[in-house]
Formats: sequence, C-alpha cells, structure tokens
Amino acid sequence: MGRLTRDPEVRYTNGERSMAVAHYTLAVDRRGRRNQSGDGSDQQQTADFIQIVAFDKAGEFAEKYFHQGMRVLVSGRIQTGSYTNRDGQKVYTTDVVVDDQEFADSKGAAAGSVPDNGNADHGYTGSGKPEPKAASTEGFMNIPDGVEDEGLPFN
Repeated sequence: MGRLTRDPEVRYTNGERSMAVAHYTLAVDRRGRRNQSGDGSDQQQTADFIQIVAFDKAGEFAEKYFHQGMRVLVSGRIQTGSYTNRDGQKVYTTDVVVDDQEFADSKGAAAGSVPDNGNADHGYTGSGKPEPKAASTEGFMNIPDGVEDEGLPFN
C-alpha cells in the first residue's frame, strides 16, 4: 500500500487486439523505527518507491481512476528484467505486475478523483468487475450497485 508519485503512464500495444499497459510508482513508507535526531524530534520518514505495471483491464482502470497522491493497495508478483541502455550499460529492473489493485482511501478522502457511482469505495480485480471490500466499520459488507439479490444469503 502506498501513494502514487504521479499519474499512471499508459500505452497501448499494437496488433490485432490492443491492450493497455499502465506504469506507475507507489511511495511505500518503510515500517519500523523512525530515525530520531539528537534533539528528540523525528526526522523525515523514509519510503521505498515501487514500480508497478498493470495490463489490459487493470491498466485501463488505473488510467481512468488513479491519480497522483492517491493511496492504493496493490497485490501481484515481482518480475525482474534487464536491458541495455543507450550508453551500453546493463540496467536491471524490478516491477510488481498487478494481480489486484484497489483504492485504500475512503470516498471522502478521494473526493473529486473518482466518480460517485456507488462503486468508488470498492476494490478492483483483473477480472474487470468491482469487488466489495472485506467489511466496513459498521460490520456490514458493501454490496456494489447492480448486484442481484438472488445471490445473497438473505432476502
């Protein structure tokens, strides 16, 4: 979980079926003790900057809804790679390839960045469908708009 350092950069692949590929960076606070200076005041907390890649529907979702400063939660797999840059030097890369991504802020905290369509407080999986969060503070699961009652355990 971290904050977007800038808006996602999205490109589309060429070919018969075009696919979105979104790249963005999350600033993730490091856990553990904060450094303290001699006068007892906290110094600036350190963060790691994690490179994220989202493909297809997840990439389109990131392009449409994610903006600089938003707090998001991402799960996925780590992928390493390398390439030779223009100077002939080998550059190694480490990215998280998105399996799931969701908003980590409430609707109020992200006001203005996500349309209020009833699904703004729900996560997103690569399936292209909003998924409800585990539970709200009131102890009830949020049910997305458009879900039919027949699949619910009560009537």
